[in-house]
Formats: sequence, structure tokens, C-alpha cells
Amino acid sequence: MANPTGQPAPSADTPLWAGSDLANPHQKSDKAARVKGMFSAIAPSYDLNNRLHSFGRDQAWRKRAVQLAQVQPGDTVLDIACGTGDLTEQFAATSASRVIGIDFTPAMLDIARDKVKPRPYAPKVEYREGDAMNLDVADASADVLSIAFGIRNVAQPSRAFAEFFRVLKPGGRVVVLEFDRPRTPPMSWGYDLYCGWIMPRTATLISGDRSGAYKYLPASVDSFFTRDQLQQELRKVGFLDVTATPLTFGICVCYRAIKPR
Repeated sequence: MANPTGQPAPSADTPLWAGSDLANPHQKSDKAARVKGMFSAIAPSYDLNNRLHSFGRDQAWRKRAVQLAQVQPGDTVLDIACGTGDLTEQFAATSASRVIGIDFTPAMLDIARDKVKPRPYAPKVEYREGDAMNLDVADASADVLSIAFGIRNVAQPSRAFAEFFRVLKPGGRVVVLEFDRPRTPPMSWGYDLYCGWIMPRTATLISGDRSGAYKYLPASVDSFFTRDQLQQELRKVGFLDVTATPLTFGICVCYRAIKPR
């Protein structure tokens, strides 16, 4: 599948993120192609690195997102930028009747499909290749929409938020999990050391990555929307009752908003 720029994804062995590219990766005109190539490169070790480098907290953050989504029996859930399906599966374990995971990296979706096969909730899970900024989903067809650690990887987040608003039913809930920098020392100092120096090296070693994915991670967090800005972006497209819940000392934030009835 072509990426949103219409360009082929670069080779997994290409150094996609290095040097000046990391000053503000969100300003790169070919960001979508770089992100797709990056996730293709790290897909096999993605889950392992997530568990190790979050000290297992990544699954707890996803669990909290599911709680805040307030899934009701019979709900349809869309999990955007679903990756290897961790959040998709947590939603599938609820009373939702249908859960659709959408991602634009085939290598991640292949892993997600293999993971879900033995699960008892597998029949209600569907994975699709797709673009967060142009969802092949009918208007007002979903009760819940989620995106975990993916919105900062989208080329135009505001366009994606508009799509989220479009596909949700009136009264539908959107939940966004995203990293943030803790606001107070000593947590902020520890975050800078860990995410800026330790994690990029250890994650790269484990994955054997040559794309610069784990240099991109802290750079993409530091140069992305602030907590207030992200909430404002949700309000701009029409969402109401926008909240931000800090998790684990503010390392991660779960945003929640509602489409008005």
C-alpha cells in the first residue's frame, strides 16, 4: 500500500532518522514514508521493547484507556494505529461486539493477526490496512475510537482528529494515549536521562534496528503537541468534555473526549 505521500516506504535498513532529521521530525515532508519504514524495521521486536522499556507499564496504560472509553455491550470499537494489536485485544476482551484494528504498516498487522488467532475473542476482531487521515469507515459508525502512541506519528494530526470525529456516532468516545514529559523534577530529570540516552541505545541493541526508530521516539515526543495543545486540537474539530489523565507520574497521558449528540 502507498503511504499518504504517495511515495514508497524506504528500506528497513535505511537510516531514516538521524542528525538534523531529529530536530523536529514532524516537519519532514516525507514523515509518513519514514514512519512506515521505521515500523516495518522494528515490528519483530516491537512488543518486547515495549514491555522492557516501559517496565511493563504499557499494558497498564492501555487498560486505563479501555476503562476511560466506557465500552457498552454491543459497541463497535475502532483502534487506529493499532500496531501489533495490544490495545485492540484489550478492547476485544470487553463487551464490545466488534473491534476493528487499523494500521498502515503491513508488518505490524501480520503480527497482530497471528497474536489474536488463539484468543477466545478472535471472532469479533478484524484487522485492516488503512490511513488514520483517510479512514475507509462510514460516517457515524463507531461507538469508541482509540489511538495509542500513534497520533504523533501521523503526518497531519488535525486531519486525523477530524476523521475520528466523522466516524464516531453522536455520543461516541475518543481516547488517545500518548507520551508526555513529566513536569516536575526529579521525574523530569530521570525521564530525560532514560528516554534521551539509555532507552535509544538498549532498544536499538535489542531490535538490531538501523532505521533510527528509537532516536525518533524521544525526538517526536519532545517536539509534538503539549498537553494543552492536544486538548485544543480535539476541541477544534468539535469534541466536547475533553480531559487529560496523567499516568505514571505524567510519562503517559490518556486523553478522552466525546462527540456531541
